[in-house]
Amino acid sequence: MQHLAELPSPSRSVWHLGPLPVRAYALCIIAGILLALWLTTRRWRERGGGDDDIWDIAGWAILFGIIGGRLYHVVSDPELYFGAGKHPLNALKIWDGGLGIWGAIALGTLGAWIGCRRKGVSLIVFADAAAPGVIFAQGLGRWGNWFNNELYGGPTSLPWKLQIHDIDVVTGHAQPCTFGHLGQLVCGYYQPTFLYESLWDLALGFLLLYLDRRLRLGHGNVMAMYVMGYTLGRVWIEALRTDHANHILGLRLNVWTSLIVFALALAWFLRHGGLHATRDASPYRDRPPGDRSPPVDGSPPAEDRDEITEGVETGGGPDD
Repeated sequence: MQHLAELPSPSRSVWHLGPLPVRAYALCIIAGILLALWLTTRRWRERGGGDDDIWDIAGWAILFGIIGGRLYHVVSDPELYFGAGKHPLNALKIWDGGLGIWGAIALGTLGAWIGCRRKGVSLIVFADAAAPGVIFAQGLGRWGNWFNNELYGGPTSLPWKLQIHDIDVVTGHAQPCTFGHLGQLVCGYYQPTFLYESLWDLALGFLLLYLDRRLRLGHGNVMAMYVMGYTLGRVWIEALRTDHANHILGLRLNVWTSLIVFALALAWFLRHGGLHATRDASPYRDRPPGDRSPPVDGSPPAEDRDEITEGVETGGGPDD
């Protein structure tokens, strides 16, 4: 008899609307993105920014983030797609799962930088506004791994053990197990590391919101705390995982990446005032607080545009 505390996994991860496949993994990612956009918009508005900035910048960040996440996954695990018996074109099938958070954050930041440059926005202020939404999106996106029956830890008899199927991510249906339990639909019970990471991410997101509201942090230190908090959790969660991964000096590649990124974030945090770093005065580069006008591109400054508009309405001009 199954204990109530045991965690079941779905035996299906794809549904079809006619010829269109609807994948749970993609839905979780999309839901996370929408949540991040909503929260970032609210936080950006609190910092004096305009709502339309978020959508313009997010388009660049999301596109580059998805590309970066897939590239990191393929580069760090090339044996899954290249070599004898492998199909290189499968590396393009992002809907089957496989996004490396390190690549997503790295190229996503590059995309955000491009968007910020085009809008005249401070990347540092934008990063502080976006950080809680990003970690909430990660926590929600992890449930896509639950639907795919992937990213679990070693076998366990813990009350909250996770039931895992041998699921075909192409068809989205469970199939008979092929490793140790041939002929059974349930392959076994394992550590629910996807759940650990999701709960860690959600807790970190609420902590960031609390500290930022209480201390009004700035200078990129909300983002630095997000990076430190996430990598700290990723180290111990990664140590529990038993899925395929490349190792360096006995440690999984993602553990080394976490340690290095944590050190860089800590250096930034300490260099820029730590918990004493007050919120930046303006979210825009080279503009006073409250000025939401677009970047200088040959058009008149905001105050001159107001005068021009007033002059047009009265039949005159700024010099009248």
